[in-house]
Amino acid sequence: MNIDDVLSGRAGSQGIRWLLLSTTAKKALADQLRALLPDGAAVRECRLREVRFKPGRKITAYYDVSASPVDSAGQQVRPVAVTWEQNAHAPRHEETAALARMQAEVVRRGVAAPFERLLRHSCDWKMRICVSPLDARFTQLARVSDPRHIRNLLTRTGIAASPSRRSGEYTVTPLKYRPGKTHILRYDPLDPGGDSVFAKLYIIEGQERAFRREDPARCFRVARNAADWLEERGDCGRALRPLAYFAEDAVVVYPQAAGTPLSDYARRRVDEVAPWFERAGAVLRNLHQMPVELLGPLGPPHDFAAEIRLIAKKSEHILALVPEVASAIEALLNSARELAERLPQEPPTFTHGDLKSEHIWVAPGRITLMDFDTSHLADPALDLGCFLADWQFWNVTCHAGLEKMQESFLAGYSPGVPKERLMRARLYEAIELVKCAVRRVQLFEHDWVHRTAALVERAQAVLDHLQFTFGIARYGCAATTGEERRELP
Repeated sequence: MNIDDVLSGRAGSQGIRWLLLSTTAKKALADQLRALLPDGAAVRECRLREVRFKPGRKITAYYDVSASPVDSAGQQVRPVAVTWEQNAHAPRHEETAALARMQAEVVRRGVAAPFERLLRHSCDWKMRICVSPLDARFTQLARVSDPRHIRNLLTRTGIAASPSRRSGEYTVTPLKYRPGKTHILRYDPLDPGGDSVFAKLYIIEGQERAFRREDPARCFRVARNAADWLEERGDCGRALRPLAYFAEDAVVVYPQAAGTPLSDYARRRVDEVAPWFERAGAVLRNLHQMPVELLGPLGPPHDFAAEIRLIAKKSEHILALVPEVASAIEALLNSARELAERLPQEPPTFTHGDLKSEHIWVAPGRITLMDFDTSHLADPALDLGCFLADWQFWNVTCHAGLEKMQESFLAGYSPGVPKERLMRARLYEAIELVKCAVRRVQLFEHDWVHRTAALVERAQAVLDHLQFTFGIARYGCAATTGEERRELP
């Protein structure tokens, strides 16, 4: 198999699966990783987590790599990012120097093990390997991966807390390693009875920010104020309150949420889960009522057209690999755009921006919302549609209670809410299903083409139903009068 054909998309999905899953490619990756380990250490497993494909440019895969240190029967797991690039070249001198300095710091702090080196290039495979905690854009990653630095930081702010604890030591576990994009770490206290905390990193002030959401001070402020607002409402819904913001390290620290994510309930009985859905809808309604003045600057509104553009951009690999599905996506997005122009609108308000069931945690007597990094001014129907689409994603095999779950969620949300918002929510549901198809179905899954096509078909079914309800043929015009529209449920 020719790597250039894979990277261009000419080799199709089979080419990508060969690059990621074939015995030849996996052996090549293991050999390159072994070269970063000391003599006598061994690579035990490379567990593939996520893949991103930009046709004609690169494929990036994220792994959890298990390695056995020298003279040890145990294993250590370290996140690794592997990039295959069509126009692969050695890093620029400035980048090489920055990576060398950071690698030296990682080694000096003793947080490289079991690896000796954290960066490797293979010209033959057009491959670049980066091992956590190496990232030239997140220059603080080495020090916030150092248990000694974390102990001092958390103790100084009182998070490490109790004087009765003997050592105050922490272990550091990287949970998400996305070089150049984002990093999440977990800090677990060695002292019994201590609480784990989680750190989310951002690019340090003064460095280029690729996205508005990469402002840690803003993210800290929004999450804290959302927690204040929901707590004042006095019901059983909460937002996860950040513990601290460390400006010098561009890190926001959070406590561990109580309970389990709502996504874990995907296969439970309807009567067991429906009350949580209704409660989640009520909490979201409260969140949408929060005055934006309490939040400070949120940036320009994110409208329907912006969401369509984002989804279209994220679906470029579908065009290269499954053109017929890409055509269906294009037609669907065009129809959705036309329908959006016909639906009644309302002013934008504060929205969560990424309301997935993974970001809603349930525990006895409470629901907790988390991850407000993508919060912005937008149509509140965006959050509704995002959640409805997410639950369909988790129930892709047509769970019998899907409709009941969605009804329960909307029943909790809808009191006092304009009916037009619920209709726009269904429109957002359709395009967010496409977003799930292009972003969350992994290319290395054996049935990814089928799953992607199935989600797009579901999106079209939602859109068709909405057009029928609103009295619009798929490519036609309105068939109902304005008076009739006001009577729609």
